[in-house]
Amino acid sequence: MSNGKVYSGWQTDRYGARRRCIDRLVTGLSLIAASCLVLVLASILWTLLSKGLSGLTFAAVSKSMGPPGSGGGFANAIIGSVIQTALALVMATPLGMGCGIYLSEYGSKRNHFALIVRFVSDVLMSVPSILVGLFVYEVWVAPVGHFSAFSGSVALAILAVPIIVRTTEDMLRLVPLALREAGAALGAARWKVTLSICLRSAKAGIVTGVLLALARVSGETAPLLFTSLGNQNWSLNLNKPMASLPMTIYQYAGASYEDWVQLAWAAALFVTLGVLTINIVVRFSARRG
Repeated sequence: MSNGKVYSGWQTDRYGARRRCIDRLVTGLSLIAASCLVLVLASILWTLLSKGLSGLTFAAVSKSMGPPGSGGGFANAIIGSVIQTALALVMATPLGMGCGIYLSEYGSKRNHFALIVRFVSDVLMSVPSILVGLFVYEVWVAPVGHFSAFSGSVALAILAVPIIVRTTEDMLRLVPLALREAGAALGAARWKVTLSICLRSAKAGIVTGVLLALARVSGETAPLLFTSLGNQNWSLNLNKPMASLPMTIYQYAGASYEDWVQLAWAAALFVTLGVLTINIVVRFSARRG
């Protein structure tokens, strides 16, 4: 009986068979969608391996950029990308985590300031990266009068912050309320509960958010066009233009020289393998920790 109606045995079997058919259909569609996603990723990796593996030699990762036919590499671009990306994460991670903690633990639905912060974060997440580069160019590069690696890091940090904010907020909201109540029952202050219990419980998801931000900014080219610009030579000065792998790929991929095009594929493969390695290492460390 359901809603005052009595169903016979054949009606129950009919509705049960219908539910099973719908369940199998939805499961099959989900498997097809997942298979398509895996095939797209596999095709991208296969393309990078087939075209970039032959150019990923010791000379390519140990020599700096040079003119066509000189046998140069992209070692200075690797160092430049590491410096700029690391500096961007150093700036973005504390700010993003702080905003995410505020929105999750203190930003109630009646808090208008929290609504504004959440709205701005959502807008920044969807802003094209080239607009961020133009913004940093107007407020930093143009007044100073020259391009610099620091301005490139600032642009990358702006792109990374909203990802970390959203991930931190969502992961903290998944922490059971009982854990917060248990900490409060022991007499711990609210900030102590947040730092010692909530953050520790959500650390795996927050680390995933930082890794997503890293994957996002490590391949960005447009912001660097207006900020760090790029450099053919070695440069570790944050106040001067600095080479980066995305800029090297952008410059070399459209060149008419075969060795430069090969280096572009090799650099693209190097970026992909680097991000993949960082994801694997951090996830394995987080699980063991």
